[in-house]
Amino acid sequence: MLLAATTISYIDRQVLGVLAPFLQDKLNWSELQYSYIVTAFQAAYAIGLLGAGAIIDRFGTRIGYALAIGIWSVAAMSHALATGVVSFAAARFALGLGESGNFPAAIKAVAEWFPQRERALAAGIFNSGSNIGAIVAPLLAPVVAARWGWQAAFLCTGVLSATWLTVWLLTYRTPDRQPRLAPAERTYIGSEPAAPAQRVSWAHLLRHRQTWAFVAAKFLTDPIWWFFLFWLPKFLHAEYGLSLLELGIPLITIFLLADIGSIAGGWLAGRLIRRGWSVNRARKGAMLLCALLIVPISFAAKANHLWLAVALVGMATAGHQGWSANVYTLTSDMFPRHAVASVVGIGSFAGAVGGMLISTLTGLLLQATGTYVPVFLMAGGAYLLALAVVHLLVPALAPASLDGRDASLTADGVTP
Repeated sequence: MLLAATTISYIDRQVLGVLAPFLQDKLNWSELQYSYIVTAFQAAYAIGLLGAGAIIDRFGTRIGYALAIGIWSVAAMSHALATGVVSFAAARFALGLGESGNFPAAIKAVAEWFPQRERALAAGIFNSGSNIGAIVAPLLAPVVAARWGWQAAFLCTGVLSATWLTVWLLTYRTPDRQPRLAPAERTYIGSEPAAPAQRVSWAHLLRHRQTWAFVAAKFLTDPIWWFFLFWLPKFLHAEYGLSLLELGIPLITIFLLADIGSIAGGWLAGRLIRRGWSVNRARKGAMLLCALLIVPISFAAKANHLWLAVALVGMATAGHQGWSANVYTLTSDMFPRHAVASVVGIGSFAGAVGGMLISTLTGLLLQATGTYVPVFLMAGGAYLLALAVVHLLVPALAPASLDGRDASLTADGVTP
């Protein structure tokens, strides 16, 4: 169910990116106007994340997730009514508000249903829906748009999310309330000590370096993924002259590689933990490998062949998704279950703010210079920088002590 929801949310997001070259010509958007439409989604996503995690922690995963996807289902279909920059931006804004609940709810569900050693793989599996959605969108949107008009492409995705909502409400329960769960599985899931049920304010969470480590990782690297989603079709169209229908195979290849990276990154950390590595060493080792896979994208803007560019970008998207699976799991490594969704909300807010900045910057750069080189250079170095910041803030991934002083500090303030 988490995989399906994430897939649908990324279909909703990616439809605009896939149709952007066509819509930009048809509706006469400038590069800067397109960046404003993209930024509207990210602004709403950031605003929504200010409360999404807290709402989900307050009302529970089942109801909180249902509220989020109900909003984004209506918003996705409302794109069909848009006629220009302002109306498209309004529809994207509403979509961003709804989709802000997806990752906080999904990470909380993983924390509810999986012991620590399995969470990275579980997060990697549901997070791979972002790549599946990015694969399905270039398969679905151009065909639907060519046959029934671009409005039908947006209506189609809204129907998918409404269908998911119905199934979710009928089937999802926490392990302690799931009647179909076998006793042995319930015991396995509950093998870790139960966390006390309590709310934790953002102000309290922001006192802990563990929160800031997650915030830094998201702020520095989420913008790169936003760039991949919303600008890759335009990059391939501008640099290699691909038509709307020709974009499909290169985009599918790129996001298939991302899908592999998402699952492999989560699997690798879990495998290393099972082999006796500490959680700290395994998590950061997997993150380092993923960061190194992204460095070569610095050369993608100057690639002299389409498939060389596809290979470089695909390797980077694989690295990002493996990185993301481990970054999300940092929250459940360092925080009790009742605080996970709120921490994810804070970090995702930071990532959305970073996405707003890079979208506006990309629009300005393209409007002024017409080159993607600076953006790809930023992408190549962002992950190594983020890992360095994470390690400085939480060198041992020590759990945060929310009822007292930061557990990562000894009495004399030295990190053990």
